[in-house]
Amino acid sequence: MKKMMVVLALALGGAAGAAPRRVVVASGDCADAELSAQTKSFYDALVARPGEDLLTAADFSERLFPQPSGSFEDIQRQLEAAQGQFYEARYAKAGQAIDEVLRQVARLPGGEARWKLYVDAWLLQAQNHRAMGKVKESDDAFRNVLRLDARYTLDPDYYPPSTRQAFDKLRRELAKARKVKLSVKSTLPASEVFLDGRSVGQTPLTLEVLAGTYELSLQKGAALSFPRQLPVQGEETPVLVDLAYEGSITATPFPCLASGAEGEQVLSHAIRLGGTLGVEEVIVVKLERASSGPKWLAATVLNVEGGQKLREGGFKTQGLDAPAESLTALVDFVTTGKPQPSVVVLNSTTEPPWEKSAALLPEGTSATPGKPGSVRPLRVVSYVTLGAGMAALAGAGVVRLSAEADLAELQHHVNDRGNVDANDAAGREILGRLAQKSNTLTGLLIGSGAALATGTVLYFLSPSEAPPPVAVGVMAGPEGAGASLSGTF
Repeated sequence: MKKMMVVLALALGGAAGAAPRRVVVASGDCADAELSAQTKSFYDALVARPGEDLLTAADFSERLFPQPSGSFEDIQRQLEAAQGQFYEARYAKAGQAIDEVLRQVARLPGGEARWKLYVDAWLLQAQNHRAMGKVKESDDAFRNVLRLDARYTLDPDYYPPSTRQAFDKLRRELAKARKVKLSVKSTLPASEVFLDGRSVGQTPLTLEVLAGTYELSLQKGAALSFPRQLPVQGEETPVLVDLAYEGSITATPFPCLASGAEGEQVLSHAIRLGGTLGVEEVIVVKLERASSGPKWLAATVLNVEGGQKLREGGFKTQGLDAPAESLTALVDFVTTGKPQPSVVVLNSTTEPPWEKSAALLPEGTSATPGKPGSVRPLRVVSYVTLGAGMAALAGAGVVRLSAEADLAELQHHVNDRGNVDANDAAGREILGRLAQKSNTLTGLLIGSGAALATGTVLYFLSPSEAPPPVAVGVMAGPEGAGASLSGTF
C-alpha cells in the first residue's frame, strides 16, 4: 500500500512539474532576417533545456499553412505518372497515385494553375473509377469539377462518347439541384476568395453553390488566410474570415507575427494564435531598436487560457548574434520567472529601456533626428511666421506693381501745374485708387516687418537640433509677385 502511495505521489509530482506546452514566435518585420535568426537562436536555447515541450516550426507550418512535398512541376509529373498507370490498366495503383496528387494539390496556393491541376486530377480519377465499374464514385469526381464550373466540357479527343454523355447528364441534374447561399466577408475589404483553389470573387461575396464541403481560403496582397474545410449546407452559410489576424502570421523562415498593428493588438493576436495551435503559453520574441546604441532582444510570455502577460524581459545585443550567456539567462528567466543578472525585467512600472531615449525628448519630437515627423513646435511656428512675413512682402510688391500702371495712366490727366482738374472724373478716380493702394501698401509693409522680426526671434529661441528642411521663396515680375514656403513639418 505504501509502495502504491509512493508511486502515486511521484506520478503526481511529475505531472505538476511538467513544462507547459509552448510555442515561440517572432514579432516585428517578418522579412527581417536578423529577427528570424535571433528568434531561432532563442528557440534553440529553449529546446536545449531538458523537459521542455515546444511546438516545432515544422508543426507550426503544418497546422496553419501546410506545404506540398514538392513543387508544382513535381506534382504535375506525379499526375502524368498516374495517367500512365491508368492507360496501362493498373487502376488500383493509378487511384492511389491520384489520391496523393489531390492531397498535394490542396496544399498549393490558389489560382488558375492550381485549379487546372485540380480539374485534371479529378477528371482522371473519374475515368479510373469508371474503368473499375465504380459509377457513383466516378460521378462524385465529376461533381467536384462541375459544382464550381458548370460550363466545363470534356474534350472529345480524350473522352469517349459514353463518358461525355454521363458528364453532360450529371451537369443537367446539378443545374436543377437545390443550391445553398454562401456569403463570405473579411476584416480586410476586397479580399480575393478561393474555393477549391479557384478564384470566385472578392469580399463581400455572395453566391449560390451546391451543398458540400469546399476548401476556402482568402488572400489580399501578402496576407493569406489559413486554409479551411468549409461545410456548406442548409439555406445559407455565412462566413467571416479575420484576415487582419490570419494574414499577420507567417511560417517562414521562422514563425512570425507581424507587428504592424498596435502593441496590445499584437499580444491579443499572439494569445489567439496560441488558442488556434492548442498550446498553453506563447513566447513572443522581439528585436527592439532604440534611436542609438545597442539593440534589445526581448521576450514576452503570454498565458493563453487566462489571456494575460506572465513576464517580460530582455537584454542588450550588438551584431547579428546574441551573446550566448545572455540568451541562456533570458531563457532561464522566461521558463522559471527568476530574475537573472543580465536580463532587464519589465513590469507595469518599468519602462522598456529602448523607449527611454524617445521619452526624454520634448513633446512632439521623434527619437530619430532629421527624419520626417521630427517636429519642434516653436521651430515650426517660426517658419510659419517667417512665411507669412514673406507673403505680406510679396503682396506689397504686387500692390506696388499695380500702382505703377495707375501712375502711368494718371500722367494723361495732369495739367501744366501738375494737378488734376476738378471736373476730370476719370483723373479723380485714378487718384482715389492710388490713395487706397498707398494705404494697403503701408499696411502690408508694416505687417511684413513685424512678422519677419517675430519669426526671426522665434527661430533663434527654438531648439537647433536637426531642423526640418524648409525653403522660403519670393517671386516678382511684371505680371505679379508671390511667395512660397515648403519643407517637412
